[in-house]
Amino acid sequence: MENVLKQFFSKKFGYIDFDAETADDILYEEYNAFIKVLFMEAGSEVMVDFKEYKLEKDALFFIKDGQWYKCAGSGTLLYYNRDFYCIQIHDAEVACDGLLYNNVYDVPVVYLDAEASRQTRHILQEIKMEAVSSESSTEEMIRIFLKQLIIRSTRMWKKTNDLADSSATQEVEFLRKFSQLVEAHYIKHHNVADYADMLSITPKALSKKISKYSAKTPNDIIKDRIILEAKRLLIHTDLSVKEIGYKLGYEDPAYFVRLFTNQTESSPLLFRKKYAEGEKVQ
Repeated sequence: MENVLKQFFSKKFGYIDFDAETADDILYEEYNAFIKVLFMEAGSEVMVDFKEYKLEKDALFFIKDGQWYKCAGSGTLLYYNRDFYCIQIHDAEVACDGLLYNNVYDVPVVYLDAEASRQTRHILQEIKMEAVSSESSTEEMIRIFLKQLIIRSTRMWKKTNDLADSSATQEVEFLRKFSQLVEAHYIKHHNVADYADMLSITPKALSKKISKYSAKTPNDIIKDRIILEAKRLLIHTDLSVKEIGYKLGYEDPAYFVRLFTNQTESSPLLFRKKYAEGEKVQ
């Protein structure tokens, strides 16, 4: 396993090359605060927030800071902080909070055909060469290649999700905006009407817009984000169920338990117990 980290004052960028034997050696917690791009070869398995992906093709995963993930197989993990990339660009769609990291589909993956895989491997190789270079322009070159990788991936993601047509530009921006609002406010705001107000439309209009491109309703998306955070806290902290409920904005612990149980078909305590015993949980 090869791990290279470059630091440019407050800006950090690094990569890890690993194979099937060394993937388990990655100290995932150490990269929790970084934004990540994960390239995995066909035949690998990846878990992102309790959803499992068994890859028949090479694929790229776009993993936010704080998002839980694990992989088995061969690949490359790029990781960087917000200072390195996010404050440097103005194209919101391909920023570190753009479509690949915030979308109502909750899909963080782009599958690569043969040509896309070849291009991706080439970009990754260029990034790695720059990362071990001592040239004065290294920082900017890495950022250029990283942006190129994200732009190409965003185009593929939009095509896969029928959003590549230029006429869909406004819809793409709306979906991104709604996803960002949920991410920013799901602890305080649990109702569709709250987000409709933020977007200056009616709840009915919001539901209509989202249903055009997603099988989930706005309410589903909001509740899914709440439950996802509850799962993370159950597994990665020692907080009690009552404390987790409070942390997620629920004053009534019994209501939170009912919500979690209805959404997952498992009580919070049972979910925690199953995970601790090594059972598969979703």
